[in-house]
Amino acid sequence: MKWVRNRLDQLRKPFEPGEKYEKFAPAINAFDTFLFTPNHTTKKGAHIRDVVDLKRTMITVVLALVPALLFGMWNNGAQYLYQERGLASVFDVPFWDAFLEGAILVLPLIVVSYVVGLTIEFIFAIYRGHEVNEGYLVTGLLIPMIFPVDIPLWMLALSVAFAVLIGKEAFGGTGMNILNPALTARAFAFFAYPLYMSGNAIWVHNGSTDAVSGETILGSLASNRFDGVVSGGASDAVAFASSSVTEVSSTLSSLNFSDMFMGFIPGSVSETSALCIAIGALILIATKVGSWRIIIGGLAGGAAMGLIFNYFGGLGGEYVSELVNSGQITLEQIKNDAGAVAALELGGWDATLLELGKNQLFNFPFWQHLVVGGFAFGIVFMATDPVSAAQTLKGKWIYGILAGFFGIMIRVFNPAYPEGIMLAILLLNVFAPTIDHYVIQGNVNKRKKRLKKAKTQLQAA
Repeated sequence: MKWVRNRLDQLRKPFEPGEKYEKFAPAINAFDTFLFTPNHTTKKGAHIRDVVDLKRTMITVVLALVPALLFGMWNNGAQYLYQERGLASVFDVPFWDAFLEGAILVLPLIVVSYVVGLTIEFIFAIYRGHEVNEGYLVTGLLIPMIFPVDIPLWMLALSVAFAVLIGKEAFGGTGMNILNPALTARAFAFFAYPLYMSGNAIWVHNGSTDAVSGETILGSLASNRFDGVVSGGASDAVAFASSSVTEVSSTLSSLNFSDMFMGFIPGSVSETSALCIAIGALILIATKVGSWRIIIGGLAGGAAMGLIFNYFGGLGGEYVSELVNSGQITLEQIKNDAGAVAALELGGWDATLLELGKNQLFNFPFWQHLVVGGFAFGIVFMATDPVSAAQTLKGKWIYGILAGFFGIMIRVFNPAYPEGIMLAILLLNVFAPTIDHYVIQGNVNKRKKRLKKAKTQLQAA
């Protein structure tokens, strides 16, 4: 490393103050501080000195992301190859075949994300005359991990540029952004290119071919195409397919909770494995980089919202069963003939119950809501962003609970946005300062009341 140190010192000379390339010093300094600990310290003022700096914090998050990233490479390769080769399951694909196929698909996304994002970061650092911050080490990896594997690279590049320019640099750069940059990139792509960010084919490589199915669980549930064969499913009364579908996708027909928890399902690059995400969460919590209050609060809020939906969905399921058992209608009529349902001339609460009984998302067990889609990944790696999240201890609980609560609410109420956690976290990013404000104001008011009470007691004495 001494040889590298000496070479860097030689390269730095033209970039030193007063030299020809002084203006471009932030660029060379970025490489220096990436490889070595910065040799400058604070000179004045009161500071808490610690070995943990921004670079080490960002690298810790990157390490926490590695399990989900590696699994995502394998899963994306396996999801494609087992169907392309006509195998029975993803486990029949040789491990290295699946991993190498997935790596070939995922690595270009990561390269494009870092090249585009860091280029913009370097340009702004040189223009503003400050050092390049290490914040994009995490953002540059998060963005490709939450995108479909087959997203065109130019769309990814535009999304990255939008996130860095509008979601970050417009507010002053690292530490100043009010929105999570990675979610800003996904939101841009979702609304700008919806056909490439949602649908049945995009979640598995080359999903447009007849041989490969790319549908996710949430996509099937939102369109009532899931057959209900899930461990702990709500009711046989709602386990039917849409009339527009003749058979259930082989990818979804035999799933159980273990498959969903382990991640052997289609989805964004690294969002599918709740186990790998949990490992990342433990790393963040153990190193105190991520807030356990936000993570636990998010899971609790999502579970609470899921329980509420399951309750009303259960009422609807019972009502559908009553209609079937009384002979007023058959499950086949509900399944295949919307006109027969309308012929019952139901209105008011009865019509609502019938719709609730038919809605797969209402009847999807609450604990399974927590492990499918991007919910777990969003709560662990997005909601805990220390810049855009709430800062007070009580505020973190409120922020996490509301993020989970609204995430499941958006998922169920608006099937057009089955990944409701994205919009929920962005919404809470906006309100995080408000949450902290009222938490602090509440503490101030409590202290004022205690002071007033103490003065009253003193005067009485």
